[in-house]
Amino acid sequence: MGQLPKRDELSAELKWRLEDIYPNNDLWEQDLAKLKASKEKVLELKGTLTSGANLLQALQLRDEISLLADRVIVYALMRKDEDNGNTLYQGYAGSAMAAAVELDEAQSFFVPEILSLETSVVKQWISETPGLSLYEHYLEDILRRKEHTLPAEQEQLLASAGELAQAPRNIFGMFNNADLKFPQVKNDAGEDVELTHGRYGQLLESQNRDVRRGAFDALYATYTAWKNTLCETFTSAVKKERFFSKARRYESSLQAALHEDNVDPEVYTNLIDSIHDHLPLMHRYVRLRKKLLGLDELHMYDIYVPMVADQDLTFSRDEAMAMVRKGLHPLGDRYLQDMDGSFSEGWIDWLENRGKTSGAYSWGTYGVHPYVLLNYQGTLNDVFTLAHELGHAMHSFYSNQTQEFVNAQYTIFVAEVASTLNEALLMDDLLKKTEDPKKRAYLLNHFLEQFRGTVFRQTMFAEFEMIVHGKVGAGEMLTSEALCEIYYDLNKKYYGPDMVVDEAIAMEWARIPHFYRPFYVYKYATGFSAAISLSQQILEEGQPAVDRYLEFLGSGGSDYPVNLLQKAGVDMSKPEPIVQAMAVFEELLGELEELAEHAL
Repeated sequence: MGQLPKRDELSAELKWRLEDIYPNNDLWEQDLAKLKASKEKVLELKGTLTSGANLLQALQLRDEISLLADRVIVYALMRKDEDNGNTLYQGYAGSAMAAAVELDEAQSFFVPEILSLETSVVKQWISETPGLSLYEHYLEDILRRKEHTLPAEQEQLLASAGELAQAPRNIFGMFNNADLKFPQVKNDAGEDVELTHGRYGQLLESQNRDVRRGAFDALYATYTAWKNTLCETFTSAVKKERFFSKARRYESSLQAALHEDNVDPEVYTNLIDSIHDHLPLMHRYVRLRKKLLGLDELHMYDIYVPMVADQDLTFSRDEAMAMVRKGLHPLGDRYLQDMDGSFSEGWIDWLENRGKTSGAYSWGTYGVHPYVLLNYQGTLNDVFTLAHELGHAMHSFYSNQTQEFVNAQYTIFVAEVASTLNEALLMDDLLKKTEDPKKRAYLLNHFLEQFRGTVFRQTMFAEFEMIVHGKVGAGEMLTSEALCEIYYDLNKKYYGPDMVVDEAIAMEWARIPHFYRPFYVYKYATGFSAAISLSQQILEEGQPAVDRYLEFLGSGGSDYPVNLLQKAGVDMSKPEPIVQAMAVFEELLGELEELAEHAL
């Protein structure tokens, strides 16, 4: 294989056009200087929020400075992502982040001052002050936290404990990513290689079962050797959440975490209950995996190996763009025309080059079109990644086009809806025109794995969190054995009777970094389910569903996420979207079972 090209060896059409943010570096450096100087302007606002006019002036200035910070940071970090070895942009990224930290410290008084105001007074200012209504949702979102906000001295005390409170997460991160060493294992070539986090995923996809088993046993033996330390680290993180939720007068850590998005805990429990009702489908999927792999026993290390042979399909960039465009045809001409800009106007950075950040993402800054970073290799997964990231990009495009800066940013709760919906529509189109049984099976396997990994697995994680936080909240002491028992039993419940649930998997809780950001993973499952439900509505209803969906894309963060999804046609406060997603899963599973019986 040839060496990766250097950044300057790629043609312009393959690279994103960051010049649309700053035509040259001199302009960026001028804005960085302005950003540093703006700290004093922010500090001058302290103690001035005494009238509607003053509040409006402060909010407008804050928006102006926040947008400046956003542009400075985005440009610097995306330039660095082009080539992480470029020392100029390493420096730019460091300078931008340092300036942002200083600005955050300077404006830390802002929200507490708003919270010190009477809600009725703020509402009166909104109704009487021209221009302040733009900030109604922003202010309402701050003021609804008032009942969970403490007197100023106590708030200051909690804030001063913030760095200490991050200790469990930081300790786990340092241990897991820097200090933890795994033994050597055999790879596909029979060579001894050091096991790493990155290699573990690759080895579990190996067609050689001994390789899979060896990696699995080695990984969990390593974590088991540290089980008491990891138990103490994790339960300390759980106790920290209990302390802060009690201090702020929440009923539970779950309620405290979900309050940030104004989400009722019932949304969380609905997800778990609905998935419980549909676990027989997961058990059928496991049974099918066992059959297609031709195994007498299916073990936990057999979950990730492809159960349908890779069809070795490759697609050029032009083919990928055409496939995505065709797949998203149900979203209508306006969406397609707007999306065409991504292909011709410098939105996308296509190919891998030396030093470029790996993976894929969509990012950008208000007032400029969004951007997409890819490392396109031409696989089917890469085509789906293109559709996925363009979903994020188009969500940002419409939000920024429709909303003012203060209301443009959508929350994590809805972030994966647009991206997953694009993948679902692309999959629907490919299945409609693919007749070859092996290719159909390959597509079905791809989609079913997404359901397994994003809905079932993340819901199992969410249930584990709920159980553990509930026990700690009730004053129970949890040992490593207790945590392992809870986690092992959940695996048995979710994977069913056709899975040999190896004892080693009981330690998996110890390696999941998301557990240090509590009650977060459920958003993957709810977002995926919402996207499947909306894609079905678009395919069945046509234009009315498309209109609702485009309105949702343009809504940004102008309302709470559950409300935004309700307007689009999905009520996440009820089980129906989960049930509808499970119906799609069952249909796909049924077809793959049929193919397995007669054509594979």
